[in-house]
Amino acid sequence: MKRNPRKLAWTKAFRRAHGKEMTVDSTLSFAARRNVPVRYNRDLVATTLKAMQRVSEIRAKRERQFYRNRMAGNKERQREADRKLVAENQHLLPPEEREKARAMLESIEEEEREEMELEEKEEEELEKKRLDKMKAKRRQKLVRGQGVEEMDVDA
Repeated sequence: MKRNPRKLAWTKAFRRAHGKEMTVDSTLSFAARRNVPVRYNRDLVATTLKAMQRVSEIRAKRERQFYRNRMAGNKERQREADRKLVAENQHLLPPEEREKARAMLESIEEEEREEMELEEKEEEELEKKRLDKMKAKRRQKLVRGQGVEEMDVDA
């Protein structure tokens, strides 16, 4: 049965299409075959082998970094899922653990509320600055040959 390779999770096409592997990297072009016959040269072979080792080191390093970047948010997502599981199933915990879990969840919610309030305040300040700039621009008028001049506006 024919299948689309971009939909089968184990294929290279799927992995590249879904951002699981590096697709744009200069080290990948070195693996391409070159069907041009070259006369044997001992120095050329030695430098080629050194270059191949160096390219493989660089590729391995970049792949590790790519993997780290891809997995960066997983720990936080898993912790959030664990918190949700504890919050939904507190009735299964022993009584002394229940109180600890409840207190911890309340403290986490309080911290999140404080963070949200800080973000809202920062957004309001940015909005206020932006509005002040817009008002200042409205007050200005362009005078031919002299540039920008303040307008008298009754406020």
